[in-house]
Amino acid sequence: MLSVLLVPQVPAATAAEPSLETLAARVQLLEDRESIRNLILAYGTAHDNRDYRTFANLFAREGEWVSGMGSAKGPDAIFKLMDGMIGHNPMPEGSGTYHLLSNENIAIDGDYGSAVTKWVYITPDANGAPAVTILGHYNDLFIREAGQWKFLRREAPMDLPAGG
Repeated sequence: MLSVLLVPQVPAATAAEPSLETLAARVQLLEDRESIRNLILAYGTAHDNRDYRTFANLFAREGEWVSGMGSAKGPDAIFKLMDGMIGHNPMPEGSGTYHLLSNENIAIDGDYGSAVTKWVYITPDANGAPAVTILGHYNDLFIREAGQWKFLRREAPMDLPAGG
């Protein structure tokens, strides 16, 4: 019996292989995207935990938050807005509300970035069961400030109210 061993052809190294500089830039881009994803998730966690000091500190010194509840610029003003509208009452185990964040589309250009992220706001209904309350998206601008990604501007348009 004759057997044939097939060995795949491995292309020889070419000049088109990325340099260490190119690879470092690609890794930095991936790290930046992951940091921005973590920032987006930290926002939802702080909001659901009613920790508006942490929430406000996710924004840059000149960061702006714009929503149907109002708008404010700078962490102190954002904290005052959220404390006045909802109340700063940190609940590390959560308040019973949930922001589901998904489909983020992140673009980065140096120390600036942007994203569009879908959000779903879930609250307990009269029986305590989860109920979708609002659907929307965030339009974000980011800035790397003192080595950390922060919101430069976050808009929270509502796309559909529950049952809408």
